[in-house]
Amino acid sequence: MKNTMTVSLRRHVLKTLCAAVAGTMLIAGAASAQSNGVLRVSAIPDESPTELQRKFKPLGEYLAKATGLKVEFTPVTDYAASVEGLINRKIDMVWFGGFTFVQANVRSKGQVTPLVQREEDEKFRSVFITTVPGITKLEDLKGKTLAFGSESSTSGHLMPRSFLLQAKINPDTDLKRIAFSGAHDATVAAVAGGKVDAGALNISVWEKLVESKKVDPKQVRVFYTTPGYFDYNWTVRTDMDPALKKKITDAFLALDGSTAEGKQILDLQRATKFVPTRTANYGAIEAAARNAGLLK
Repeated sequence: MKNTMTVSLRRHVLKTLCAAVAGTMLIAGAASAQSNGVLRVSAIPDESPTELQRKFKPLGEYLAKATGLKVEFTPVTDYAASVEGLINRKIDMVWFGGFTFVQANVRSKGQVTPLVQREEDEKFRSVFITTVPGITKLEDLKGKTLAFGSESSTSGHLMPRSFLLQAKINPDTDLKRIAFSGAHDATVAAVAGGKVDAGALNISVWEKLVESKKVDPKQVRVFYTTPGYFDYNWTVRTDMDPALKKKITDAFLALDGSTAEGKQILDLQRATKFVPTRTANYGAIEAAARNAGLLK
């Protein structure tokens, strides 16, 4: 009896010690960004690496002042790498599209938290573009070639595919061929260069390319704009130090277009302002992904 109690006591002590060590490791992991003085940030590669770096530089400097940390931007090679980087603690914060956020949330079993999104992301849209005169509506794409962006892109693949399916068009069987360009600007280049009959992409990138005269809307035209849906957000791991999460969130919410610094950052991010967001906002994106068979 005494031996049994001794063994039981030892097991209890060992279990308690293990729990304490695990808790200490969890706290240490959560505070890693602060302890080494670096906030590691990345973004899905929906545009060229140089463009992503250019857009982030003023924002990174602003966040460094707001958090007291050195902010480092780390480009990733593909959408999946941004998800894995956050989950595996190689990155502390990521600019996700709606679908990549859903993938990260599912992969981590709910251990990621979206902090903020642009006001524009509450009703984001995609556009379908073409140079072919005979294409004026989605139904005209039957038998044609079409370029999406990345397979994991919300605005360059998932939602355009979803709206095609709603129009009774199955991209895999009703189109002659589909291709994945890898990025929104690459989709425009493929359409403009005649490599495909049409393409689908993020409306924000399309408008930026038109404004910067990198595409002629008389040659490459929009023939369909989707209804609105929730899209991009800035996401961190749920176990990030709450004080740091608050500093980051407050910094984004404080951006003001009436100041020189705020205007520069917001213009580069193509945002009027940032607003709080939550996981529930992306329920429709998850449903669309599962319906399209894109979420394993």
